Amino acid sequence: MAGSLTARQTQILKSLIDDYLETAIPVGSENLDKKYNLGVSPATIRSEMNVLTKNGYLKQPHTSSGRIPTPFAMKFYIDQLMEERQMSLTEEVKTKEEVWDSRKNLDSLLEEATKALAERTKNLAVAATDEGKIWRAGFSNIFLSPEFSDIETCSNIFLIIEEVDKMTELFFHRAVSGSPIDVLFGEDLGWPGFVPVGVVATHFNVYGKNVALGVIGPVRLSYPTVIPILKYFRNLIQEIAK
Repeated sequence: MAGSLTARQTQILKSLIDDYLETAIPVGSENLDKKYNLGVSPATIRSEMNVLTKNGYLKQPHTSSGRIPTPFAMKFYIDQLMEERQMSLTEEVKTKEEVWDSRKNLDSLLEEATKALAERTKNLAVAATDEGKIWRAGFSNIFLSPEFSDIETCSNIFLIIEEVDKMTELFFHRAVSGSPIDVLFGEDLGWPGFVPVGVVATHFNVYGKNVALGVIGPVRLSYPTVIPILKYFRNLIQEIAK
């Protein structure tokens, strides 16, 4: 399906997703026309958005005339359209300093890494081993996302994150494509209450343990920022845990 997009449709889709990641608001054709130099009229943008909706890339929330990307579109964006924003050298050095003293002990290392990851990404960070040990940090970051402003939504998410079995299933049975980075959406998991959630995870082996490290936030996580940060953390931990 992805291969059937025209260059114009791809450009409109990328602009719409960039805007949605930034604002969390459904995006309309007028807004795209004003903010992005797409070189076509709002009517043409609207027509192309209808095609993208029909083909499963966009959906229209009931309360809005704007569109939001589907998980299918987000995966296409992450795989083919987004431009990664690398961490600055200053951030890399600071992160290494924060975890360096804990490098000889896996428990301490993952505790400090989870805290630092939550701080860098401004989302909830989770580390886990396949033996069922879980570390979590940054619960308060959940409240920064407008999607999670509803107390019941937050409560449902927290309940799932607190369940060791669910986190083990998430990181060691669902997010296991074999790629350096896995991206999952709550919609794909089929867990009630987890639908508005996006997950980015990575796996590695240190001190003879299978470890997963992940970031949990809204579906519109800032993937161009979060993915390079997670890659850096994985490489850093593998480098210093020797």
